[in-house]
Amino acid sequence: MPLRPDEHVTPADVERGQHDLVKDSAWGSLAGSLHGGVILVGFALALGARPVHVGLLAAIPLFAQAVQLPAIALVERLGQRRKIAVLCLTAARALVLLLASLPFLSDAPTQLSLLIAAHIVISALGSVCACALNSWLHQLLPQEGLGAFFARRLFWGTAVACVGTLAAGLFVDHAPFDNKIYAYSVCLVAGALTGFISCRYLARVPEHKMPDVWAHGSVWSRLKLPFGDTNFRNFLVFMAGWNLASSFAAPFLTVFLMEQLGYPLGTITTLWVVSQLANALTLYAWGRISDRLTNKGILSVALPAWFACMLALAFVAEPARHAFTLPLLYLLHIVMGAAAGGIGLANGNIGLKLAPQGQATAYLAAVSLTGAVFGGVAPLLAGAMAQWLENARIKLALVLEWAGSSRMNEWAVISFTHWEFLFALSALAGLYVLHRLSKVSEGKEVSERVVVQQFALEAVRTVNQLSSVGGMLGSLFTFGRLFDRRLYLRPVPRAGGGK
Repeated sequence: MPLRPDEHVTPADVERGQHDLVKDSAWGSLAGSLHGGVILVGFALALGARPVHVGLLAAIPLFAQAVQLPAIALVERLGQRRKIAVLCLTAARALVLLLASLPFLSDAPTQLSLLIAAHIVISALGSVCACALNSWLHQLLPQEGLGAFFARRLFWGTAVACVGTLAAGLFVDHAPFDNKIYAYSVCLVAGALTGFISCRYLARVPEHKMPDVWAHGSVWSRLKLPFGDTNFRNFLVFMAGWNLASSFAAPFLTVFLMEQLGYPLGTITTLWVVSQLANALTLYAWGRISDRLTNKGILSVALPAWFACMLALAFVAEPARHAFTLPLLYLLHIVMGAAAGGIGLANGNIGLKLAPQGQATAYLAAVSLTGAVFGGVAPLLAGAMAQWLENARIKLALVLEWAGSSRMNEWAVISFTHWEFLFALSALAGLYVLHRLSKVSEGKEVSERVVVQQFALEAVRTVNQLSSVGGMLGSLFTFGRLFDRRLYLRPVPRAGGGK
């Protein structure tokens, strides 16, 4: 199948390409659910990963976003976005297939080293693909009906990812293998094969010839602009705090549930799916509230809810796992999923709102860069801290003692180990995040009470509707948008070579 740009792209080709993009999203999401997320963490733990390794695996995809900056130059030089995207994705999924052989190696440190090295390469290839794909689809897709198209694409992607994650978790728990690590190998093989199907559909999507590009200032010179804007700089500091606090403990939740609370992977995947459904069900309500009120008002409600759940996770199994632990975990995942939808939507909207007209690309890229740096540093710090706390066997306990003339009884009320410390520190960092939010000026101020009232009204209206636009939040601030601006916001040269 040729991957060079097409000489002519008709409206019928574009319509066919949209159907192929939906299929690509479905198969790609299935692939991701079978080799990433919860399954990746479980696989790493089965290979003997410690907290520092889990933190590194969580940080790699965030740091890898910076690869989009040199990828801009690559795409501009080659001008073949479909070829770059398809070849990068195919290479990444071939590496996933190779990872399935890790359990057959005898040396455990080598297994972990190869897993981390492959994850670095896979994440870097994914960033290059994202840069090329962002520009490719920006030129291909018509503006009319764009929301409906992405809603359909993301609906199937989200639905299939939930099914894939549940199926993978149940398979690992009930696979007919003496060692469950081989069940992870089966999941990785299935993930790679479904990923190749995704690449096949992506390769069928038409590509216009890429317009000529002329220099319009370097990427770095444009990235300096947002840091000179006082209000936007306050927003960047807030985003740095949010990414640091949210990424400090959240990547270790799966480890906490598996290693300390002893839940099987199937149960953990159901918690993940519940959180995703809560996110999707409430996102439409958050969007309507954002249009009527303010994004800052949404954050003033959603952020405390998120960090309260983080703090509650530190106490959910105190002093030990009990009958109410799992129901409480489901409740916390529902609240965190709903809050995450509001936070992601509001953060994206504020960034778009505060960016000056004609300079949005550089401003939004600065948001992405901030998130990549601080979001990547957080799990590294947390993993190292958790490893140190575990090795030093540091423990914080609150004990009630009843002493009588004949006997003395003690009851442990709180017993904090390394994981509970991370959750508590993440919640404590939330206080600083809320402080930095108060420094951001969006316009009119709205009380938290009004936001809660509006959310309740919207929840009643949309309780039977499943929004599917949550996945769009992850691509709001890609470095590739710097590239889009260079292509589409410049004068087109006149015939004959004049400018």
